[in-house]
Amino acid sequence: MINYCWKNADSAVVGSEHGLNVQKEFENYREKIAEIVSGLYAKKDTPGNWLKWMNLGYNQELVSEINEYAQSVKGKFDNLLVLGIGGSSLGGICVTESILKPYWNLLDKEARNGMPRIFFLDNIDPDQTNGLLSTLDLKKTLVNVITKSGNTAETMSAFMIVKARLEKELGASYKENIVATTDESKGILRKIATEESFKTFVVPDDVGGRFSIFCAVGLLPFGLVGINISELLRGVREMDAELKNTNIDKNIAAQNALIHYLMDKKGKNISVMMPYSSRLKYVSDWYVQLWAESLGKEVDLEGKVVHAGPTPLKALGATDQHSQVQLYNEGPNDKLISFVRVGKFDTTLEIPRVYEDSELGYLCGRTVNDLMNAEADSTRVAVTDYKRPNITITLPVINEYYLGQLLYMLEVQTAIAGALYNIDTFNQPGVEQAKNYTYALMGRKGYEEVADKLSKKIACV
Repeated sequence: MINYCWKNADSAVVGSEHGLNVQKEFENYREKIAEIVSGLYAKKDTPGNWLKWMNLGYNQELVSEINEYAQSVKGKFDNLLVLGIGGSSLGGICVTESILKPYWNLLDKEARNGMPRIFFLDNIDPDQTNGLLSTLDLKKTLVNVITKSGNTAETMSAFMIVKARLEKELGASYKENIVATTDESKGILRKIATEESFKTFVVPDDVGGRFSIFCAVGLLPFGLVGINISELLRGVREMDAELKNTNIDKNIAAQNALIHYLMDKKGKNISVMMPYSSRLKYVSDWYVQLWAESLGKEVDLEGKVVHAGPTPLKALGATDQHSQVQLYNEGPNDKLISFVRVGKFDTTLEIPRVYEDSELGYLCGRTVNDLMNAEADSTRVAVTDYKRPNITITLPVINEYYLGQLLYMLEVQTAIAGALYNIDTFNQPGVEQAKNYTYALMGRKGYEEVADKLSKKIACV
């Protein structure tokens, strides 16, 4: 299992002003945490609670369906192009960057074991879109469009552009290059997919985008590039077995949720995610959406204005030791830092003895592996010396099994934290308002009155 350590968030280490008496707080919140955890698991199968993501690790039928489809298209495409935004892309980027060989898209086909390159078009920047589409051979590209509603303007715009180009190049056979991941029965993309006979996979009900990584939204792209989705879900299931425990002493998601919640109450309202592995860099991006969109809420469940939510911040070790750690150590003491370490890297890289007689001699003959973990440990100790609270999560190695554990733990942690804040963890009204404004500005029918008001508000732009 992954390892979790909260020692450096304890008042015995960083002082009572900035730390917590962690064991005492576990006792204070023991009954509350047990109530929250048991409540989550009791409600996860009830429609309308948006908790069905807690069941995704057990869907062996979907694993078989994806593996069968992946086998049927293997060797037919050089590229996989994923069209999605937010939860429809961040999880995919996170896992593929973590698990695939570094610089996957630059490797030749043999080094990729015959699997396609993978590209995520997750923004609508015209330069990026034109640049990518002019680079790819669309005839040899499988396009996975992901949106549950089919109303996501960014994704559907990209899809229409790609679809038109595919149809122009391939004629009627273009539909073989498209696979859609969308609602089972509703929405414009489902309607289009049915009419045009696209292969489809389902985004389940009661699974929000930011919690969708372990359904077809994530698993389909992973399977298509050869990631072992069975192992990913095995990690989820084994972590789930641990997190069902209502005893906070045995539940690391509950521990981390409570520590983050109480640190926020002490003014530590910035949550830094800092993995010490370039492969885990995009875990931070995924976490930022999960934490921000779930916990950033104006009102609580009683309608009281609370403006809840710590601000998540992404960092990368060792890179950001040279850009952010100065602020962490000597700036405002308003952060809780989560370090993510790797016990053993997949490869070893020795530093050659080229300047052994110089002041660089201490590096000669050592490995970059040693250096990376020395950087991780020294930074943990340094921020602790400055009385900056921090926790550490360690993955024994980076693989599907342990990554599944980590990501699922962070999902459950978020749900528990939302309950502690007494907010709706699963809605996103602040996002919906901007979406509606976009519809109005783009001339969508039914938004004419909103468009008229907006024209006055944006006059200064």
